[in-house]
Amino acid sequence: MTVISVIIGSVRQGRLAEKPARWIFDHLKQREGVDARLLDLKDYPMPFFDAPLPPAMPGRPAYEHEVVQRWTQAIAASDGFIIVTPEYNHGTSAVLKNAIDWVYPEWNRKAVTFVGYGSVGGARAVEQLREIAVEMQMAPIRSAVHLPAAALYAHFKGEDLAPHLAELDAVAGQMIDDLLWWTQALKTARGG
Repeated sequence: MTVISVIIGSVRQGRLAEKPARWIFDHLKQREGVDARLLDLKDYPMPFFDAPLPPAMPGRPAYEHEVVQRWTQAIAASDGFIIVTPEYNHGTSAVLKNAIDWVYPEWNRKAVTFVGYGSVGGARAVEQLREIAVEMQMAPIRSAVHLPAAALYAHFKGEDLAPHLAELDAVAGQMIDDLLWWTQALKTARGG
């Protein structure tokens, strides 16, 4: 069984992230051999990174925060990721960047892709996350889903997002196909 975790990268009140996260999660649940998991950062209220040693440091002490321990276990148990990210001021959310920074070896050699929203479909946040993923020794894939501005405006007006998401079903399917291919290749290479 391949474990793919969908990470909801926003904790904002009235956030949009939960809707596309549940939509892509539902797509994953339809795939055979996939154990889809939803990781909501609201359930992992980590402090801002304050450890004396970076997570990549060999021999660093165990994490002292229980929530960081739970987060680390969830990342370690995952074979690949779909990160749903907002774009705030040309970048991703601080809470998502912080969650990434708390962990290191558990991210290594795993595939990741993105669902972005915000200005220009969250493309700038996704590009930054791809660079961060490379530093975490992850394999960011080319395929991604970018929600159009109309979906963002519909959300803010309290309208149904389902029609906007349905228009992206084919793109989502191709992205998942690509993610699963890379996830399986990397899992095999890791000896998993």
